[in-house]
Amino acid sequence: MANKDGHRRFGSIRKLPSGRYQARYRGPDGVMRAAPHTFATTREAEQWLTVVESEIIKGEWQPPEDKETRLAPYGQRWISERKLQPRTRENYEDLFRLHIVLLLGEMALGTLTPASIRSWRRKLLDSGTTEPQAVKAYSLLRAILNTAVKEDEIIRQNPCRIPGYDRYHTPERPTATVAQVLALAAQMPDRFKALITTAAFSGARWGELVALRRADYDPANGTLRIHRKLAALKAELVFGPPKSAAGLRAVTLPAIAKAALDEHLKEHVDDGDETLIFTGDKGALLRTGNFRRAVRWETALDKAGMPTGFHFHDLRHTGNTLAASTGASTRELMVRMGQSSMRAALIYQHATNERDREIASDMDKRIAKATRPKKPKDGKKKPKAKG
Repeated sequence: MANKDGHRRFGSIRKLPSGRYQARYRGPDGVMRAAPHTFATTREAEQWLTVVESEIIKGEWQPPEDKETRLAPYGQRWISERKLQPRTRENYEDLFRLHIVLLLGEMALGTLTPASIRSWRRKLLDSGTTEPQAVKAYSLLRAILNTAVKEDEIIRQNPCRIPGYDRYHTPERPTATVAQVLALAAQMPDRFKALITTAAFSGARWGELVALRRADYDPANGTLRIHRKLAALKAELVFGPPKSAAGLRAVTLPAIAKAALDEHLKEHVDDGDETLIFTGDKGALLRTGNFRRAVRWETALDKAGMPTGFHFHDLRHTGNTLAASTGASTRELMVRMGQSSMRAALIYQHATNERDREIASDMDKRIAKATRPKKPKDGKKKPKAKG
């Protein structure tokens, strides 16, 4: 808009030798910038400057060069600068390299739209990427672009705002019964029997179990102090803290697991506070792959009558379900399980509630049977008494 003397209040317009018009303005950062293209008329140039001025007034203006930042270098820098667990960092790097960079890496952040995100996801799925991997890639991309919006202020809106793209249906994992857990332990070589029972009845994760030392176990009280984990990276095994502060906890073992662990320590673990409790035959650190081969995992599952597709991590469900069935509160379950959110604890409580509903339903059937009018032994109805 021009003032009375003919000069514009915001920006300037000049006619070029070509006959077209160039619009220029000084941004909030004090830098003078020209429009990315020229205009056929002064009116078009004025309209463009009006839009830019409006963005500045509303606090929505961003340096146009920021919008040209490509996703590939920005995302790689985002991962490298984040404080992440080593395993998480490797997972993020793989997700970004395999599922994001190939299709979106050369795009500028300012050109990403919900439509381009939908197209990207469709191409991922059509190329054979599983839905869980697509969800993980989408969630990572959304986190990266959230930083571009909120912290770096490169773009105004996150294009990853599509309902349902951050979720997928997870089939319910099988839960072994106590008898099945003990049967599986019986199929293990002696040095791994206690690993099965401890996993099932402590609710500890694989990485937490294989990082345990003698100093982390209190035999007098049957308590495990869980404060670190062993992460399997591509090139090495690394000890580190649990994924979150909630992972730091003490877990008391039921008597059956305590007895198995006490026997294991006596037979298979050398003295010394720093000695690892669970190792391979020659004292080597345990990897899941080596463990599965050493115990012939699939054969052991079959002989023990375990559910189809059972994973070592599924042992954790047995202890957590048992803990929930005792009537433990949500907070107590969260502490025992090492969870920072209520979601997992509520799942186990929901499972026990389902069983409680089944019990109530069976009670209804028995009550109905007990209160049903009995027929005479001869099968005839009794005549009504005359008044």
